[in-house]
Amino acid sequence: MSSSGGPAAPERTAIIDAAAIAQNVGTIAEYVRPAKVLAAVKADGYGHGMLTAARAALAGGADWLGTAHVAEALQLRDAGIDAPVLAWLHTRQTDFAAAIAAHIDLGVSGWELTEITAAAQRLQSPARIHLKIDTGLGRNGSTLDQWPALIRQAQWAQEEGLISVVGIFTHLAVADEPDRRDTDQQLETFRAALQTAEDHGIVPDLRHAANTPAALSRPDAHFDMVRVGVGIYGQSPFADRSAESLGLVPAMELRTTLANVKHVPAGQGISYGLTHRVDTPTTLGLVPLGYADGIPRIAVGAPVLIRGRRYHSVGRVAMDQFVVDLGTDTEAQVGDEVTVFGGDSGISAAEWGAAAQTINYEVITRIGARVPREVINESAVQPAEALQ
Repeated sequence: MSSSGGPAAPERTAIIDAAAIAQNVGTIAEYVRPAKVLAAVKADGYGHGMLTAARAALAGGADWLGTAHVAEALQLRDAGIDAPVLAWLHTRQTDFAAAIAAHIDLGVSGWELTEITAAAQRLQSPARIHLKIDTGLGRNGSTLDQWPALIRQAQWAQEEGLISVVGIFTHLAVADEPDRRDTDQQLETFRAALQTAEDHGIVPDLRHAANTPAALSRPDAHFDMVRVGVGIYGQSPFADRSAESLGLVPAMELRTTLANVKHVPAGQGISYGLTHRVDTPTTLGLVPLGYADGIPRIAVGAPVLIRGRRYHSVGRVAMDQFVVDLGTDTEAQVGDEVTVFGGDSGISAAEWGAAAQTINYEVITRIGARVPREVINESAVQPAEALQ
């Protein structure tokens, strides 16, 4: 309880707007129709909370959910979410049997197929798989040289009743730069890989290649389904286009309050390394968020909003705090609300990304567990029976 007798406000909060996630999914779904939409809720829903993101995405019209790891997909099942789920990044420790038993679709790049078919044989239950071809990104996925052999192995396993090839997919490397020819080349390679599969009698229901930027800029990449991540959280995947211009609503607002305000003389150094000194007497505000909370240590001159005015960070971000220069013309006081990004602040996660030489994806996903999530508008995306 606070000293006034009311409930104490959180010291720091990431406010998650569930309705915004649902709205963003609906916006993207309308754009890519008739292609289906897979909403990526991996990495704890890009920092928004996996279950919150999953339920909101489904309410907004998502057909599928996507996770990197089977362990994440199993958490969705444990929470009672029975929508189609695809998990695509595996290790030797991945529990394929648990995934098959929970009706989780599995991405297959090569070596996994042997282990998945063995698990399916033990369970006497076929696995649902999506074969992945590396068309140029150079991460996961079968190489072009290995693809025919993988197709033949999948053909055999499907004929034996051990698997069902539900999908074939790839991932694009530079779709966020729409003018680059690399995406055209990747799509050509993908179509050729699909033809190879068809020649061996494998014609899946779902061909999917598009991520958020391709979903929004490359209709020729939509195929049967798009896999969207950052876009459903209201973030633009493009360096030169805002979320607002794409019809997307940021779903995370990061807030705290000023922990200290003090006047300092000219020449005052700021934070570790004294990488910044003030030129004139000024007022400094202390923001109680640091790199332990996910604030990028490398950020320089990053914006915040206090009392309706923008200020900028100075000096190095520390583990638990960073400093903003409030100038001399300020009425800021200890306890004043600080919006780091999101909400009605006019400050985007992309601006923090630019200040930290990174991207908005990293900024939102790295907000740590020490920052409580407060979900708003959750009732707007809950099925009626969940509210009784």
